[in-house]
Amino acid sequence: MKKLSIVLAAISISFASCIKVNIDNSQDGSDTGGGTYNTKQAEIVATKVITGVINDGENVDLPKGKYTLKGYVYVNGRATLKFAPGTIIISDSVNKGALIIEQNSRLFAEGTATEPIIFTTGKAANTRKPGDWGGIVLLGNAPTNRSTPPIIEGGINATYGGSVAGDNSGILKYVRIEFAGIAADPNSEINGLTLGGVGSGTTIDYVQVSYGNDDAYEFFGGTVRAKHLIAFATADDDFDFDFGYTGLLQFGVALRDPLFVDGGDAGNGIESDNDGSGSTATPYTRPVISNFTWCGPNNASGTLSNHNYNMRWRRATRFELRNSILSGYMKGGFSMESAETAQAYKDGNAIFMDNLVHAVASAYRTSGGAETVMTGAEVKTKAESEGNATYSSADAIGLTNPFALTAPNFLPKAGSPALSGGNFPGGTNTFFTTTTYRGAFGTENWMNGWTSFTPFSNAY
Repeated sequence: MKKLSIVLAAISISFASCIKVNIDNSQDGSDTGGGTYNTKQAEIVATKVITGVINDGENVDLPKGKYTLKGYVYVNGRATLKFAPGTIIISDSVNKGALIIEQNSRLFAEGTATEPIIFTTGKAANTRKPGDWGGIVLLGNAPTNRSTPPIIEGGINATYGGSVAGDNSGILKYVRIEFAGIAADPNSEINGLTLGGVGSGTTIDYVQVSYGNDDAYEFFGGTVRAKHLIAFATADDDFDFDFGYTGLLQFGVALRDPLFVDGGDAGNGIESDNDGSGSTATPYTRPVISNFTWCGPNNASGTLSNHNYNMRWRRATRFELRNSILSGYMKGGFSMESAETAQAYKDGNAIFMDNLVHAVASAYRTSGGAETVMTGAEVKTKAESEGNATYSSADAIGLTNPFALTAPNFLPKAGSPALSGGNFPGGTNTFFTTTTYRGAFGTENWMNGWTSFTPFSNAY
């Protein structure tokens, strides 16, 4: 159990196991309050500050409001933390916050399309920047390919992983995570949303990560399934997979800001490793992905040099990617960077089918030993024989306005090749929604109402 100090703002309360308190939770004074709370819940509702540890079976159910996340907050000991739709959680600007849901505990952040739940910086709109706070970390008991439970990155003293593939860490739905990515240790930033050993019983749906200082989403092992994910203006990788992740993902968007990227690393749409040494530990990292749309800088004026590849399959990873759009990444589209990865693709143990492919340079490339198995030209030949189409310009894919940072529109225009060609072969997992289109959108925009593409100007 973590030992962290608990801070109360402007009150001093002596608690029994439960207490009835009258607190105005409204914005206009109309709420007469009242209710029975456990001690931790009463403290948070009274102070509007979330700090310290929520543990030992405490179930904290917070009404709609605005709360401050202060320091690293751990939820453990089979506790739960629940936020009501429309709630805003801002990080303290001095004791920068992070929310860590440990194994056997759960987070319930279930907003709606009209009332999303927003995790963001506490700084004023004109001073906000990536890395203003930590991010959200979910840790579960699902399998990894590590022989002993690993400790999650980011200066967080907590482990993850196990044998429960269907483990449940809660619900994130209609959630925005903005300006996360504080560097707790050198070169060890917290991602916008980190998922360590998270199981398939967890619900992740309609989540946007914006202006994160590290990865938008990182999956360390686990089996979690997710839909409707947005990575907007990430510094490092939009989606990062490691340590035996074997989950399913559908309907995702990545949009890069040409003028923002990690200065020390490089920004990719996907970076995927079996592990850091490229071992053959099992289960292999093998995400199964369908209906994603990636939009890189597309050689916009002033594009920074560290913008990198659309997908970077390396270190013995495997993959299955279908029905998706790759466009506008600077140095490569479909890139394989280890002999083991390329061999898996050549042998059919990794799949890349029915995608629309564009890159500013090298739509298909191999390096790092992969070129001894297949050249870039051979990859292109195989890819185009398996339903993939290659384009010399992003415009040829025919999306409406995909590179507009403040008001992107990823829907296909009339006549776009993205409107057809969706392919879901027999035996496709029932998690996947069958579509006739390729990419994240057909004729309906599931981003309406709950997303924001102008976070620098938002004031809460």
